[in-house]
Order: sequence, then structure tokens, then C-alpha cells
Amino acid sequence: MAVARARAYHQVADEPRVFTDPLAVRIIGESGLRADEFDRGIDEDIVRRRRLMIAARSRFADDVVARAVDRGVDQVVILGAGLDTTAYRDTRSRVRYFEVDHPDTQGWKRRRLAETGIEIPPSLTFAPIDFEESTLATGLAEAGLDRTRGAVFVWLGVAMYLTKASIDDTLGYIAGHGDASEVVFDYIYPAAPAADEASARRQARADRVAAAGEPWLSFFTADEIRHTLSTCGFEQVRDRSAAEVLDGYGIRTVMGPADSVVHLIHASKG
Repeated sequence: MAVARARAYHQVADEPRVFTDPLAVRIIGESGLRADEFDRGIDEDIVRRRRLMIAARSRFADDVVARAVDRGVDQVVILGAGLDTTAYRDTRSRVRYFEVDHPDTQGWKRRRLAETGIEIPPSLTFAPIDFEESTLATGLAEAGLDRTRGAVFVWLGVAMYLTKASIDDTLGYIAGHGDASEVVFDYIYPAAPAADEASARRQARADRVAAAGEPWLSFFTADEIRHTLSTCGFEQVRDRSAAEVLDGYGIRTVMGPADSVVHLIHASKG
């Protein structure tokens, strides 16, 4: 909800807008737009910068998906979908979407969709997966993903909450796709040893997500993430900091040292 709220609030609070989503406010509701418990007490400029980063990564993913579809890819997988609205905004009927999430989270989303009157498009298939009982491969096979055809995977705001073994398994599965495959995801740099204000803010953020039951577990340097992707079989890797992505969209904002640790990856094979 905190991430969905950031996407929604970006629609009404930030100019120029990085990412346009006409369903962002609708899916969380007006009460959700006003509920800011997760950011309560945090400097407004820090909240704005984080909101811009979340908007930028969504725009980045949208652009990767659009280019893939233009090349003929017709399968898109949203891993850890949460309240993502990509499949509901895409009117191209030939593209098939798969949303992967824990059954409880997915049930909550489906209730939100029903309550807000957002129609589930026929191009979307839900793939509820409890990883304590099943695997990504099994869940997507049951959902009907064709492993012989190209696919693009969107995996935002998830990797940092997983162990490196789980990340390796997921990237290996994506790279093992029979035809061309692409993945967009974000990761966090290891913490700097300096005990400065930026480090304190980063630690405060880590403490807040840990208190919510989702601690950060994995961190990578640029060399480490490239090695991981290369080992999995990815041939092309684009690595951009959040600030670089925003700059590419013409948004020049002063990003603090704590902001530069978030990077976006676009990796492809085939």
C-alpha cells in the first residue's frame, strides 16, 4: 500500500510528472491517498525524492515492456505485483499478462479491484503462489505461461527483501526461458561504512520496513549484480541509478547520498 500510495500521490503532487497512471489513485481509494502513516515524521523532501524514484522505476518498466511488445513479445509477467496496474492500463489484446503474488496479497488486491470497479481484463491471469508450498516454475506453468515464447518479467521492489539464493533462483528461471527473455528489477547497494546523516536516514528506512515485517536481506555492488546476471546467462545488462533514470526523463532533482544506492536493472538474453 505504501508503494501504491507513492505512485498515486505522484499523480497529484509532482510536476512535471514522470509516470502517468490513471488508475493509481483509484485502486488505493481516496482514504488510501490520505493515509500516510508509513511516511509520518519524515522530512517532506526525502519523501518526495523516494516518491520520484518509485515513479521513475514504474516508468522505466513501462518503457521496457512497450519496447518488448513492439518487437513482438506477447507475454508479460509481473512478479510481486501488489497493487500494480500495468495489465489494467494496457489495451493491447494480443498481450497476455500474468500477475504473481502470495495468495493472501492477491486476494486483497482482487477485493480492491472489485470495490473500486476496476475491471479485470481478459488478457490477465492471476498466478497465486505460496513459495512455502510451490515454486515460480510450477505456478506459472499452471497459469499457462508459454516457456517456448518470449516474455518480459517486471520485478520491482522485491529483490532486496529476498535472500541471494532466492534471487539467483528467480533470475535463473527467467534466463532459462526458451526464447528471448528480459527482466526489469531494482536492487540496493551495500551500506557505506560512514556514520553520517545519509547513512542514518538509510538505516531509519531499513528499520521501518523491518518493523513492518519485511527486512532488507540482500545488497549488491554493480560488479556483483553483473556477475550474477552473467552467470545466469543474461547477455545484455543496463544498470542505472535512480537519479540517472530520472535525469533521462528530464527530471533533475537533488538526490542525496542515500538515494543513490537504489539502482534499476534491465537485463536480456536471446
